[in-house]
Amino acid sequence: MKSFYKFYAVVIAVILFIFAAANSILLRIEKGGAGRPYRVEAERLVKEIGEKGLENISLSKYHYITNIEVIPQGQDRESSLGKENDFYEGSGSDYIIRKAGQKLIRFDYQSSAGLGRSNLIAAVNAALGVMSLLILAILVYIQHNILKPFQSLRQVPYELSRGNLTVPVKESRHRYFGKFVWGINMLRENMEQQKQRELALVHDKKTLVLSISHDIKTPLSAIKLYAQALSRELYKDAAKKKEIAESINEKADEIEKFVSQIIKASNEDFLNLETKQEEFYLSALVHKTSQYYKEKLGLVRISFSVGSYGDCILKGDFDRSIEVLQNLIENAVKYGDGHLIELLFAEESGCQLVMVKNSGCTLPETELPHIFDSFWRGSNTGSNAGSGLGLAICRQLMHKMNGDIFAEIQGDVMCITLVFMKS
Repeated sequence: MKSFYKFYAVVIAVILFIFAAANSILLRIEKGGAGRPYRVEAERLVKEIGEKGLENISLSKYHYITNIEVIPQGQDRESSLGKENDFYEGSGSDYIIRKAGQKLIRFDYQSSAGLGRSNLIAAVNAALGVMSLLILAILVYIQHNILKPFQSLRQVPYELSRGNLTVPVKESRHRYFGKFVWGINMLRENMEQQKQRELALVHDKKTLVLSISHDIKTPLSAIKLYAQALSRELYKDAAKKKEIAESINEKADEIEKFVSQIIKASNEDFLNLETKQEEFYLSALVHKTSQYYKEKLGLVRISFSVGSYGDCILKGDFDRSIEVLQNLIENAVKYGDGHLIELLFAEESGCQLVMVKNSGCTLPETELPHIFDSFWRGSNTGSNAGSGLGLAICRQLMHKMNGDIFAEIQGDVMCITLVFMKS
C-alpha cells in the first residue's frame, strides 16, 4: 500500500506540472507573435483606412479589434495634451497604436475571438481541474474497491499453508472479490474435510493392521509348531507328515487371505473419492474442456480436433467428469507422438460415449489390461514422471457415476472411451 501512496504523490506532481505547463504555454502564446492575430487585423485596418477613409470602416468582420480611436487635435496646447493623455491611456482594454497617413490611430483589441485572455486561461484550468479530479477519483476507487479488499486477503494463503483451516474468510459482496472469497472458503472447507478424512484413514489403517496382525498370529504360530515338529522328526509316519504339510498349507492360505484384505482395504481407502449425482449438458462438458486444450495444444503444435455430436443431458458429477476428461487428454499429450489428439462421440444402448484418441501409441497390447490398476505404469512411460494413479482414479470416478471406462489399441492409435448414462 505504501507504494500506491507513492504513486498517488507522483500522479499529483504530474498534474501540478501539467497545470503549470499549460498556463505557461497559454501566457507565452498570448505574448508571442504567433499568438497576436489582432496585429494582423490592425495592419489590414491601416491599409483599409488609407484606401476608404476612417468613416467608411466597419468592424463587424473583424474578430479581435473592438474599437478605433484617432489622436485628437485640440486648438490650444493644454486641451490637446489632455486629450492625448486620454488617447494613450485607452479605455481600460489592451490596445496598439499604428500610423495611418499623417494620423496616429489607437486600435483597442481583445486577445481572443470569443473569450478574453483571463477567460480562456480559466476555461483551460477548469478543464484540467475536472480531468485531475476524475483521475484522482479513479485512483481512490481502485484503492478502496480493489487494493484495500486485497490487502485483507493477503494473509489467507499463508494461513492455509500453515494448516489454519478452521477460521473462515469473512465473506464480501464486493463485485471483484465476492466470488474469490467464496472460492477461498470452498478451498478451505475442502482442505479441512480432506484433513479429517486423512486422520480417519490413518486411524482406520492402524486399527486394521493391529486387528489383522493379531489374526495372523494364530496360523503363524501353528506353522512354526508344525515346522519345529518336522525339523525334529517327531512324526515318523508318512501319512502324518502329509497331514501336517496340508495343515501348513491351510494356515498359509489363511495368512494370504489376511494379506489380500490389507491390500484391498488400502486400495479402497486410498482412492476414497466422492462424487455428486447431478445432470449436465454434454455441450457444457465439451466446451469447457476443448476451450482450454485448443489454446494449450496449439502452443505446442499438437493438432486437436473435436468431432460432431448431438447435445444431450448426462448423469454424473460435472466437475469430476471434467477431471476425468482432462486426465485422459493429459495422458494423450504425455504418451502420444504429439501429432494428433481427437475428441470423438458416439451413442450406444442409451449411453453417451466420449472417446479420446491419440496417435503414436507404443504400449504393447499385452499390457492393456493393467492400465487401470493402481500404481501400475506401462513400458512406454520412458522418462515421463507419474504415479500410476491417473487412470485408476478415472475408473473409480466413472464407476461412482454409474458409468464406465475402457481402452483399446487400434494400430498405432490409443483410444480410451468414457461411458456416461443419459438422463
